[in-house]
Amino acid sequence: MASEPALVRRASEGPVLTLTLDSPHNRNALSVRLLAELASALGEASADPEVRVVVLTGAGTTFCSGVDLTERLHPPPGDPPATLARVLTAIVSMPQPVIARVNGHVRAGGMGLVSACDLAAAPDSATFGFSEVRVGVAPAVIAVPALRRMHRRAFERYALTGDVFGSAEAQAAGLLTAAVSDGAALDDWVRSVVSSLLRCAPVAVAATKGLFDLAARPWDEAIEDAATLSDALFRGESGAEGMQAFLDKRLPSWVMEWPP
Repeated sequence: MASEPALVRRASEGPVLTLTLDSPHNRNALSVRLLAELASALGEASADPEVRVVVLTGAGTTFCSGVDLTERLHPPPGDPPATLARVLTAIVSMPQPVIARVNGHVRAGGMGLVSACDLAAAPDSATFGFSEVRVGVAPAVIAVPALRRMHRRAFERYALTGDVFGSAEAQAAGLLTAAVSDGAALDDWVRSVVSSLLRCAPVAVAATKGLFDLAARPWDEAIEDAATLSDALFRGESGAEGMQAFLDKRLPSWVMEWPP
């Protein structure tokens, strides 16, 4: 018996891994199986030293329409809210930067995916919405990454009303890093960002990702931990290579040209 087609496609191009949500029949909804495949792909990527950047995108005109409501009415085995929570945590916790290449519309749980990614861009044709309140539920799980990414007043406005908004508004709200004109501009933006990321030391990138929560911690605790981290990085192999390369006027060993 032939196996079912994957709902999360993986494509590697050198150090860049692209994960594509590929369930167009339900607008890339977060079904139990899709979430399980995405969690597996993220876990494997996180542990792979050859992967330096992860790009998350969708097939078709929708990035992600949120949790599969058909399944929620007639739940199969599995716990979608808990699995979505694990997926969001996996994205945030990955040592590699994760880029949301938002190819199209985003609703509900898809907003959580975009919020969890380190960088995100979408074309002007994409629309966004916290649609949960309009089907009688709340954006509970996705509020955790969304509130860390979006301006609170913007989140409150859109989460309470369920209103749909565009890419420019999403960028102004802090959800997107960039709003671009079209798909070609989106690809150009992703290539440019990937190229920049591949000039940076993986150890340093992972450490920098860990700095973003410092603002929420007590000053004395945060500044002490930051000083300890800084000293360790300067004394480490990556720091030594970077400083020596600067003095030698050469590129550090980790720099990779992109596209290859």
